[in-house]
Amino acid sequence: MNDKIIWIKADEGSWDERKAVVTTGMESGVDAILVDAADVEKVKELGNVKVAAFATNQIEGADIIVVGKGGEGDGTKPLPPDYGGSLDVTTALRLKERGLKVAGYVVIQNKDYENFAAEMGNVCDYLITIGTDWQVIPLENLIAGLQKKDVRLMSGVKTSEEAKLAFETMEHGTDGVLLDTKDLSQIKKTAEIVENAGIQTLPIQTAVVTRVESIGMGDRVCVDTCNLMVRGEGMLVGSQANGMFLVHSESEESPYVASRPFRVNAGAVHAYIKVGEKTRYLSELKAGDEVTIVDGEGKQRTGVVGRVKIERRPLILVEADLNGKIIKNILQNAETIKLVTKDKEPIAVTDLKVGDEILVHSEDIGRHFGMKIEETIIEK
Repeated sequence: MNDKIIWIKADEGSWDERKAVVTTGMESGVDAILVDAADVEKVKELGNVKVAAFATNQIEGADIIVVGKGGEGDGTKPLPPDYGGSLDVTTALRLKERGLKVAGYVVIQNKDYENFAAEMGNVCDYLITIGTDWQVIPLENLIAGLQKKDVRLMSGVKTSEEAKLAFETMEHGTDGVLLDTKDLSQIKKTAEIVENAGIQTLPIQTAVVTRVESIGMGDRVCVDTCNLMVRGEGMLVGSQANGMFLVHSESEESPYVASRPFRVNAGAVHAYIKVGEKTRYLSELKAGDEVTIVDGEGKQRTGVVGRVKIERRPLILVEADLNGKIIKNILQNAETIKLVTKDKEPIAVTDLKVGDEILVHSEDIGRHFGMKIEETIIEK
């Protein structure tokens, strides 16, 4: 799943201005709000969100303490010749010793500040870098230098376009962005970019249906999400982890029932569903879990389970040939349950015939507790 993060900086202007930024950030699903220490409780009263605060003598209540503003990080105090003797580094270490989450805040004014940022990255949980005249090269250097460190690198940005650039730098990009703006529309646009950043397109292949057979009664799982899906979207489900069928959402109108664009009638309780880089059993999903929504192009986005319905229904077995490998899925036998053809059109399982071509996803790798492993596993 997407692990990119977005923080909103809301420490300037009147409280009404700051409050508008904070509430818009919360509505947009940001991961944290960065404020002055005096505003921590005010923000927590507005909603359940992580609050980061610039370090002062009063830091109670903040989830993350940000070190560097008004110090060496932003140039208020001169950099020492020995970064290890830095007051900001010392402060960060002391806060960490108290069990607190700490972020370093560094304005990259020149190469010395880039080096200082790397030193802060060695001791902090998060590193926030603010660019001045030059942004991409320092980011590239820090991404490369800190990639094996236990720190999340964040780039200070003022627009959604700058956020997109930060996420695309050196392919991997930064782990997150700190958005500094009073333009509420930019908060929403940046949140949309963050939602899709770093998510790879899955390889989707075509398999040929070799068998369609009613197999009697069994328990099947409906996954009702907190998200609306559109034509072409669904979830990857299969009886084998290395061969998963694109099961279409119930976003299509039919003569039988009204559309339910939040739902995927996904299959039998034993089946695997692809969730990010892992698989899970359909039967273990519950409200609040994340799921992966996929379309016929392999584009992914994250959904949230609102409800799971397990009910006894008539079932149908679908087998397909994928480059000589037989893969299988068991679904409810009903007109509203659909797969996706090679032309990216939904097709009801009741209309499937031998020879039809449908969209699937395959990985030539085993799974252990849902995780990829290099192991030979035979599933029939």
